[in-house]
Amino acid sequence: MAMTLQQLTDLEEIRMLKHRYFRGIDTADMALLEGLFTDDIAVDYRGGAYRVTFSGKAEMMTFLANSFHSGALAMHHGHSPEITLTGDNSAEGVWYLEDIFIDLERGDHTFGSAIYRDRYRREGGQWKVASTEYDRVIEVVQPIGPDTRITEHMLARTGLKPAERTDITHLIQWDEVA
Repeated sequence: MAMTLQQLTDLEEIRMLKHRYFRGIDTADMALLEGLFTDDIAVDYRGGAYRVTFSGKAEMMTFLANSFHSGALAMHHGHSPEITLTGDNSAEGVWYLEDIFIDLERGDHTFGSAIYRDRYRREGGQWKVASTEYDRVIEVVQPIGPDTRITEHMLARTGLKPAERTDITHLIQWDEVA
């Protein structure tokens, strides 16, 4: 079935929205991230040893600012989007995530992949993330080696410093890993 120019434009705008999200979290660009979510966003991230659930843009911004902080390094790549327009102003998407997260304060390096499932809603002419969730496919956590050298660390400059951070433990449920 042929798509209209508007439908093709919508698909591209949604792809760009998700790419901005990945760039925004990896660089702690809170001004960019602020415009990407609906006020009522719902979040459910299911990892190997954690689950993060909450709703609302304020909670999302607090979670992101305190997760991608000056003591962390991050890389997130979203691949192979499967986007379905479900209405004139609604869509769903499935993304394959590949990521690296290094927590210098805990001394660990997490890498892996996950499958994101998002819902999008157009508000005020702009596509936004209305809900987001993922399930981990692979999650490997290992200690940072003593010979590890970090020669660039953008979040050290752009992320919240320790004294600026707030407690987000109420948003995260930690499980024991067998």
